[in-house]
Amino acid sequence: MINERGTGPLVIRTALPAEAETVAALHLRARATYYPDGLPDDGIDWAAAWRTAVERPDGHVLCAVERGSVVGIASFRVPEGAPADTVKLFQFHVDPGHWRSGIGTALHAACVEQWRADDRRTAVLDVHAGNRRAQAFYARLGWVPDPEHPPAEDDHHLYLRFGVPGE
Repeated sequence: MINERGTGPLVIRTALPAEAETVAALHLRARATYYPDGLPDDGIDWAAAWRTAVERPDGHVLCAVERGSVVGIASFRVPEGAPADTVKLFQFHVDPGHWRSGIGTALHAACVEQWRADDRRTAVLDVHAGNRRAQAFYARLGWVPDPEHPPAEDDHHLYLRFGVPGE
């Protein structure tokens, strides 16, 4: 998918295993913005985790590329135990230096296009409770609180749901 923008073409395509380090670095830069005390040490080798996500035969990792640089990423698949028409958006990040430039909206549109092609009708995600910017972004795109997972008092994440529009 190519989207012409004022800054040049934005290409949205499937991520490659060789890009795992680049994708992991973008992921960490984006996550760092909503942890005011710094990223917690979760002990995860994120480059290996992203390589695994890219290589999964049952999932998708899309990346937004502008002028040869990966500037956005999205990872999704049907979660274990979920209905076949439900997809979970596990990761969705735009490089902070490119926020509010339309990349996230274009990447989300590419996700929706793939979900329709895969016959998914519902998408779910969880977003960090302190990440108000992401929550506002998802709300603008039509995501709503997931009635099947209401927030609990000690939750660090909010659960959202999106009805995938038909063609």
